[in-house]
Amino acid sequence: MNKTISINDFSPHLFWDVDLSNFDFQKHKVHLIHKVLEHGLMKDWNLLKEIYGLETIKEVALNLRTLDAVTLSYLSTIFNINKTEFRCYKHKQLFQNLWNS
Repeated sequence: MNKTISINDFSPHLFWDVDLSNFDFQKHKVHLIHKVLEHGLMKDWNLLKEIYGLETIKEVALNLRTLDAVTLSYLSTIFNINKTEFRCYKHKQLFQNLWNS
């Protein structure tokens, strides 16, 4: 983990609901990765890669319960993994709603 990067380096719109004074990169890893994947800018993605590396991001992304379709497609392409391997894809198939069926 790179100590020179702080939470303030990320886009402020990502953490409007978080108390940044107590933010810990290891403790809140899943939360940070999920926020950046779904709502972050490219600079946030690059910071995320510097902090955790692609392997950690991949492990977390594979186990997230929700990801939007665009993010899922992007990650599937980046990591060269079939969408069906992601937990969010399996979860979505179990609980289809009227608009997604």
